[in-house]
Amino acid sequence: MFARFRPGMLRATIASRNAQRQFSVSSAVRSDAIFVHRDTPQNNPSISFEFDQKNMQEAKKIMAKYPPQYKKAAMIPLLHLAQKQNGWTSLSVMNYVAKLIEVAPMRVYEVATFYTMFNRNPVGKYFLQVCTTTPCQLCGSSKIVETIESHLGIKVGETTSDKLFTLVEVECAGACINAPVISVNDDYFEDLTPEATIKLLDDLKAGKPVTRGPVSGRNNCEPLGEQTTLTTPPPGPGFMVRSDL
Repeated sequence: MFARFRPGMLRATIASRNAQRQFSVSSAVRSDAIFVHRDTPQNNPSISFEFDQKNMQEAKKIMAKYPPQYKKAAMIPLLHLAQKQNGWTSLSVMNYVAKLIEVAPMRVYEVATFYTMFNRNPVGKYFLQVCTTTPCQLCGSSKIVETIESHLGIKVGETTSDKLFTLVEVECAGACINAPVISVNDDYFEDLTPEATIKLLDDLKAGKPVTRGPVSGRNNCEPLGEQTTLTTPPPGPGFMVRSDL
């Protein structure tokens, strides 16, 4: 005869299984982003910042897009505008934007430390962002990084001694079809080769004009070789329509 099953036995069994259950966690991944502020001679509250006349007009246009009681919605575009003027997002920049939109400075700190496109450290005149996501990797972005490091004498995350170039790696620049790609400040340079990359760096250093977009000669995202689709004139009206209709 089987022993009668009692509810208490079920509870004991579940409790025993729960006590033996193993939990695992992934290791903490370190970031090169700065989340804690420490005053330095170049980044402290005593350094003043405010928009120049041109950018102040632009800031007013940005804030005018939102109802007065929701001025804080303009925080990100105002931080972006301030970074373009200052070159990076300093503590004074964040404090100024907080005062402009009438929020506590901590609210601006939270946003600026969350989005990595806000540079919390000074960067060079030319901010080189090399995409190293899978499509660019397959097209040779590692060679582009090595070329830049070798030619400029810096590593990823560093700035040249003349303060002209800062090099960082980024995830997906959104130009996969034109890989590999570098973003120089706000401009994209695509279809890069090591040779084309060196020429670009030398031209930037010499102050020569550079042409953004693909360096391969193609326009935008058109095929690199000959056209393979839509090679014949399009059919006229009535194509594939019954003659009696």
